[in-house]
Amino acid sequence: MGWSTESPRLRLVALSFLMLFLELALIRWVGSNVLYLSYFSNFILLASFLGIGLGFLRANSGRDLFRFAPIALAALVGFVRLFPVEIDRSGTELIFFGALGTRTGLPPFVTLPLLFLGVAGVMMLVGEGVARTFRQFPPLEAYRLDILGSLAGIIAFSLLGFLEAPPVVWGAVVAVALFLLIDRRSALGQTPALAIMLIVLGLESVVATDSWSPYYKIRLIPQPSGAITLLVNGIPHQTIEAASRKLDVVSIYGIPYTRMRATPNDVLIVGAGTGDDVAIALRLGARHVDAVEIDPRIHAIGVQLNPDRAFQDPRVTSFVNDGRAFLEQTTRRYDLILFALPDSLTLVAGQSSLRLESYLFTAEAMQAARRHLTPEGAFGEYNYYREQWLIDRLAGTLRQVYGRAPCIDSVGEFGRLAVLMASSSATALQCPATWQPASPTTPPPATDDYPFLYLQALPADAGAHPGIGAPAGPPERRNAGTDGPLPRPVLHGRRLPAARDQERRPVRAALRNHLVRQLACLRWDPARRLPGD
Repeated sequence: MGWSTESPRLRLVALSFLMLFLELALIRWVGSNVLYLSYFSNFILLASFLGIGLGFLRANSGRDLFRFAPIALAALVGFVRLFPVEIDRSGTELIFFGALGTRTGLPPFVTLPLLFLGVAGVMMLVGEGVARTFRQFPPLEAYRLDILGSLAGIIAFSLLGFLEAPPVVWGAVVAVALFLLIDRRSALGQTPALAIMLIVLGLESVVATDSWSPYYKIRLIPQPSGAITLLVNGIPHQTIEAASRKLDVVSIYGIPYTRMRATPNDVLIVGAGTGDDVAIALRLGARHVDAVEIDPRIHAIGVQLNPDRAFQDPRVTSFVNDGRAFLEQTTRRYDLILFALPDSLTLVAGQSSLRLESYLFTAEAMQAARRHLTPEGAFGEYNYYREQWLIDRLAGTLRQVYGRAPCIDSVGEFGRLAVLMASSSATALQCPATWQPASPTTPPPATDDYPFLYLQALPADAGAHPGIGAPAGPPERRNAGTDGPLPRPVLHGRRLPAARDQERRPVRAALRNHLVRQLACLRWDPARRLPGD
């Protein structure tokens, strides 16, 4: 006998586990197969909301559709694998790095609505299973069991992500839960659908060139030149090749070192990736390099495949950590701090609109980097910035933090490849050109309160930040007896804007789903009257 006929309490916990686990799995998996949907994970989140709400509306329906969830899920998995699609992002007000304009599969206006309806349909069927069990208990007990199962689902999926488990493992967890939760007679009939789903996910998971990090689906593609292209979520992300060749092909990598009057001995590289930037620093005279990379799988690939074996060099210390967290935690000072193409292709979490690097380019982050420079040290950043207004925003941030316009080197015409460098010392850098705004109105710096670097139009007060020539803000935000703002709390290594804005994501995710369910259960009773009516 399965959970469908045993303890109702265990059944509700298991159903809540399944719903949260499946929601997170769909957000992660669909985003890795539908190009650029990592940027728009709220698309899947909203579809889940709709489905859960519809499922709870069916709690009292005469026909139980929960048993059809395996068929719907198998159809959704098959559709996503057969018809991947790229979201059109041709506008210039919001930038998506890695965008190459390639399209595959059906037109987006066909695929995306079908995908939305498919996710909503799957979550509706699972939500109905939760709702029918939910109403068997008094409200407080139902919520207690529901929260317990929801948190267990979140923890389980987070653990699998940390362990770099492939999608077939996620699918196996869902398949086992569905098989045990559907009544035995229906479960046997749904076994073929579950098997098809696992086969499709298994074929994806055993591709020799693919692996899964906590953030991305990673694919390695060897090139005739001997280089290896690394794709994340289907988008070119970086190339692994020898430092000597990289310096010859793309001059940007050597520019930060030639702009410094003295060879930097101690270098910090944020966004170390697979180690090419680290190898270049060593080749150009650095005596010690601290290499920071947030993705453990990308770092491991660099350890295995980098031709210069940069991470094995005794002069290199590697840190698998968030760049902002490292700046907040370290006590070292550096002759050069370099942000080496640290742009992500995913969000911090499926419930937010923050990218992994959102807090790395704020005014506060630039100040943190400045505090870790030696007296003659310099800060540098380079990337394909795509839009002139983004270069102006970053350069304007450096001007506010360092008190002078940064050096700028533009390389080629493709993607607005540029290097920005700044220093507190007037003699540390030799600059052939300094930044001049392209327009009278420069986009304000991103801040910890508004960390949306790639959004051109920020709120009017987004650039206002104490300590960089802006209004100090409300008195309650200030630290009594000092000239500085109140110390900001740190969560997951990042300083957050204020206590009211801190996100307890696991609890929020569970409570968010409870709110959706509660709203779906509301009924209008015309016989009821408010007191005094």
